[in-house]
Amino acid sequence: MNERVKRLRQESLDTQAHIDMARAKSMTATYEKYEGSVSIPELRALVLKEYFSTKELYLGEGELIVGEKGDGPQAAPTFPELCCHTSEDMHVMNDRELINFKVKNADYAYQEQEIIPFWEKRSIRKKILSNMTPAWKDCYEAGLFTEFMEQRGPGHTVGSAKIYEKGFLDYQADIDAAIANLDYLNDKEALDKKSELLGMRIACEAVMILGERYRELALTMAAKETDEKRKEELLQIAKNCEVVPAHKPQTYWQAIQMYWFVHLGVTTELNPWDAYSPGRLDQHLIPFYKEDAKAGRLDDEQALELLECLWVKFNNQPAPPKVGITLKESSTYTDFANINTGGITPDGENGVNEVSYLILDCMDEMKLLQPSSNVQISRKTPTKFLKRACEISRKGWGQPAFYNTEAIVQELLNAGKSLADARCGGTSGCVETGAFGNEAYILTGYFNIPKILELTLNNGFDTVSGKQLGLKLGSAPDYKSYEELFAAFKKQIEYFVEVKITGSNMIEEIYAHYMPAPFLSIITNDCIARGRDYNAGGARYNTKYIQGVGIGTITDSLAAIKYNVFDEKKFSMEELIAAMKDNFEGHERILNLVRNKSPKYGNDDDYADDIMKSVFKMYHDTVTGRPNMTGGFYRINMLPTTCHVYFGEVMMASPNGRLAHTPVSEGISPEKGADTFGPTAVVKSASKMDHLQTGGTLLNQKFTPSVVAGEEGLTQMANLVRTYFNMDGHHIQFNVIDRQTLLDAQAKPEEYKDLIVRVAGYSDHFRNLSKALQDEIINRTEQAFN
Repeated sequence: MNERVKRLRQESLDTQAHIDMARAKSMTATYEKYEGSVSIPELRALVLKEYFSTKELYLGEGELIVGEKGDGPQAAPTFPELCCHTSEDMHVMNDRELINFKVKNADYAYQEQEIIPFWEKRSIRKKILSNMTPAWKDCYEAGLFTEFMEQRGPGHTVGSAKIYEKGFLDYQADIDAAIANLDYLNDKEALDKKSELLGMRIACEAVMILGERYRELALTMAAKETDEKRKEELLQIAKNCEVVPAHKPQTYWQAIQMYWFVHLGVTTELNPWDAYSPGRLDQHLIPFYKEDAKAGRLDDEQALELLECLWVKFNNQPAPPKVGITLKESSTYTDFANINTGGITPDGENGVNEVSYLILDCMDEMKLLQPSSNVQISRKTPTKFLKRACEISRKGWGQPAFYNTEAIVQELLNAGKSLADARCGGTSGCVETGAFGNEAYILTGYFNIPKILELTLNNGFDTVSGKQLGLKLGSAPDYKSYEELFAAFKKQIEYFVEVKITGSNMIEEIYAHYMPAPFLSIITNDCIARGRDYNAGGARYNTKYIQGVGIGTITDSLAAIKYNVFDEKKFSMEELIAAMKDNFEGHERILNLVRNKSPKYGNDDDYADDIMKSVFKMYHDTVTGRPNMTGGFYRINMLPTTCHVYFGEVMMASPNGRLAHTPVSEGISPEKGADTFGPTAVVKSASKMDHLQTGGTLLNQKFTPSVVAGEEGLTQMANLVRTYFNMDGHHIQFNVIDRQTLLDAQAKPEEYKDLIVRVAGYSDHFRNLSKALQDEIINRTEQAFN
């Protein structure tokens, strides 16, 4: 990278994340001024317009892409309309050792005196918790499941590629036409649609005001600039902002700036953590790249520099601050913007192009946590591209992740998308599949599958919380066969899914009514034509996900019971339960049998893998196809972020020998240390799950650097990806690091400040992980090719 990018990158890394109260102050003033005199969609759009009209602008030294959510790099606006932080929350965010956000002294008083009195009872979090059933609250507090919308807005999406084909003046024209065509005679929703559309129109004004203000700022700075090269750059920035976002982009530079203005609009409007993502960035940019190169306006060095400036912008945006359970389910600064590279074109041909390789070079040089970068590998992807991606991955910082294009397309087809929409889709967040630009695919929360077995063995009673959470179906000694136990486990799963979805449906209604997202609706196809908000089913497809966690732990636990208690009769159920209650202390024989002498998922062992398949199918069938409140359906995916650590914290010992309060397995990866027959056995086991019936699965693998070294190691790594994807695996990613390095980094974090590891669907600095999560990564199996 050149000196400019080095300096911008270092500034992004060195700047402390901090709370910026400007948005909260502006929004409160907007509500005080307009609430009750305009519709809720218009009010929400006015919040964005007023903030973009008055916020402090930041245009840093040497920047080529402009715009920040707050007052500068690493600024985190708050969203009290969603989660009104208490005074204690503010101090915790400032003082905690990991993932902290510095708070100015004056802002503590402002939060206490102004924000809390106005927003405490109005916030969505308050509305959610006050409307949930006692059963939902008990399950939520006990760690049976989590709720994404408790502190964030629905989002987790990729907008339409039309932002590269039209400007927001064009969107306003579309909105005006939709308003003019409203049928007040026959459409009982016409007045509500008008309100939604008026909100979208105001949101168009908001982003154009931001662009115009940056144009004026760049011109003002250029007039004072004495360095002729920088003056020229500032004048070009001003010209770019004269074009976008009001008009469609005309150049590669403007296309990147257009995306960034849209990203700021979405993420400032309603905190849609996981963040809004660019989708198929290489395919969006390639027409501009080719036209600019042909005209002599752009070479690869300039094109790469602009991408790297965009990478810095992503890394400048910490995830909005979280507290409590929401922090436990995703304890990271990463905001999960995820860029797809490669794959196929809309007509089904190889999608790798010149910009695809530039993006690989960009992620290789930048080595930043954000954006999360992935490669889509299709059967038509050149081996050269796959090996280049593997070459970067084996450097050991967790990017890129690898996704199976054919699996993604088939998953979307199986969920009812058209072939055209499926081919333009991909993944965002961690691993989640969506029809880019056409779908609201919203994660509702994580589901603790292993804990439900724990309740099943205890007659529905939770010994951790001391509450009766589940159905009273019997205790462990009452089950006289494995089939009886599994039937009871199934009934408990069905019950807890009912509790979860009942709450989620209420939450959808709360967001649809109180928290429309007019800006996100503009750039999501069909919302304007339908006159309906993104949060109320305006998108072409509307999917809700419940993320299953702990498939390795639950599989090995059931396998240990079936094999030892019912098949081989090596000990009784009573003996196993006694050992678990004692956390296996004094029960070394049973611990050895369940840990080391029982079938394990991840070894291509059908005994265990068939149990995995039965649990997966049961969970899938219980959730998939249930209607949601926005005209779509519930589906499943299998990922944890950091929730596998939290879910383990609220559990006692498990039948597979997992000790009390330690993490459960992550993603669809095997339990730590259980996979002893190499990476090929792991992908064979994992492929027995029907990935194509999900919205995404997450598989982690860990290698020492020597295993993937040289041309042979590179070829074996690429072949493993191809092999897994030929078996319809959805996703795979790698940690390439040795155990001793991780132990040293844990003991001496100050000497390993730059060490990055792959956690789940994202990478993070090892020093920013809790000890429990560090231990979990350290204890993952180090694989080798046999």
